[in-house]
Amino acid sequence: MTLSQWFIFFLAVQVIHGLGTWKLYVKAGRQAWEAFVPVYNAVILMKIINRPWWWTILLFVPIVNLIMFPVVWVETARSFKKNSTTDTLLAVATLGFYNYYLNYVADVEYVENRDLHPRTAFGDWVSSILFAIVAATIVHTYYIQPFTIPTSSLEKTLLVGDFLFVSKVNYGARIPMTTIAAPMVHDTIPGAKIKSYIPKLELPYLRLPGFEDIERNDIVVFNWPVDTMLDMYHTDKYYYKPIDKKTNYVKRCVGIPGDSLELRDGYVYINGEQNDLPDRAKLQFSYEITFKRNIHPQEIVAMLNRYDITDGLAYGRTQGSYLIPAASNEAIARLKNHPDVGDIVSLKSPKGERSSGIFPSNVAYNWNNDNFGPLYIPKEGATIDLNLETLPLYKHLITHYEGHKVSVNGNQILLDGQPSTSYTFAKDYYWMMGDNRHNSQDSRVWGFVPFDHVVGKPVFIWMSWANGKPRWERWFTTVEGSGKPTSYLIPFLVLLAGWFGFSKWRKRKKE
Repeated sequence: MTLSQWFIFFLAVQVIHGLGTWKLYVKAGRQAWEAFVPVYNAVILMKIINRPWWWTILLFVPIVNLIMFPVVWVETARSFKKNSTTDTLLAVATLGFYNYYLNYVADVEYVENRDLHPRTAFGDWVSSILFAIVAATIVHTYYIQPFTIPTSSLEKTLLVGDFLFVSKVNYGARIPMTTIAAPMVHDTIPGAKIKSYIPKLELPYLRLPGFEDIERNDIVVFNWPVDTMLDMYHTDKYYYKPIDKKTNYVKRCVGIPGDSLELRDGYVYINGEQNDLPDRAKLQFSYEITFKRNIHPQEIVAMLNRYDITDGLAYGRTQGSYLIPAASNEAIARLKNHPDVGDIVSLKSPKGERSSGIFPSNVAYNWNNDNFGPLYIPKEGATIDLNLETLPLYKHLITHYEGHKVSVNGNQILLDGQPSTSYTFAKDYYWMMGDNRHNSQDSRVWGFVPFDHVVGKPVFIWMSWANGKPRWERWFTTVEGSGKPTSYLIPFLVLLAGWFGFSKWRKRKKE
């Protein structure tokens, strides 16, 4: 829905609310017209049901309002002596239209200073759970979101089994586009192959202000632009997904808007200069290794682990050789000195050799995983020449992300039906890649990432597991920084114990 459509919908809801509650407002000592004034009517309603004014804000927060509206419907009924279980069920089941019965049919009396405490232990439990969900949803949506590393594309910096906290505030929290969705879950209900959302009543893209821009080499969590899967592991059907329900990916941003990017022998060059990665980042490539004697594969794996090569082992292309899926240059340099190692061959694709699965999947571009580009990364307001040579690079961007129609008539390009030789971008775009160069599905496969797909910035590893065992040295470590990550687990436990001790002492002192 567009903003205009949402405005009309909003006004319609206000009229429905006013018609269904104006007599209740009068019985509560207010004026009838107050039930019809947008936003103000909600503030007055909070006074009527004896709840704080800031509940009004929660009624306009997507996802959170799905919890708050039923609560307000029930509270409204209880403010007029409708306290039974039947009244509660009717208020919720009728989506608030039970108020029409109270407004026009029932002979109700307003309770000005009613007791707000739940009358049963079950009611107290439900109330606590609801507001815990509300608080957690606000934190999850607008501040910090937990995230798990599922793949090895950023191996050495982020490991499979790392549990992250992803900050939404650094780049600005994105307002949920799906207004009807289960709180604190992503695209599917846990344990079931069904959507966690209804792709209707979508909000346009809106984002709160952040306090920093995405910088080159930042690790970024974003929604996979080409996602049409049920979830990350099920591809049996085509699914339309709103942007904020596409699968979450985490990669390193190696190119920002306005950059000219090129890959040479697996290394990124920005504007002609090699990209300088942070010291915690370790590029990894695939290699084929042969040995001077017959060695059992388990012994080979143990040998590689001693050289910090841990991403598996497979039989190579020739007899007696083995494939190392991912290893850093430093590890390979040390491994070459092992007396049993014969030859190590880098499995990089030569320049000019075209790979079919590489962006832009066009025969005119002989690009591959290791030699790619040069490619301009679009910046909002920048203008490029639009011709048959550049069209394969930017057609999907222009049509899918920026909503234009593009067609070709001979050598002429038509933009929204009009001949065009240039195009000015309306959005910023980014180039995301994994440090594990030969084991990462990234922008080299599916292209640009628009800023509206950005979720947030990983800032903290709060837990890490490998093979069912905790990696204690990675618990409570920062994602960014220089040198080996430092665990703050012990200081955290000390502070936590101190806080509990202080709270207990204060409680005893009061008693």
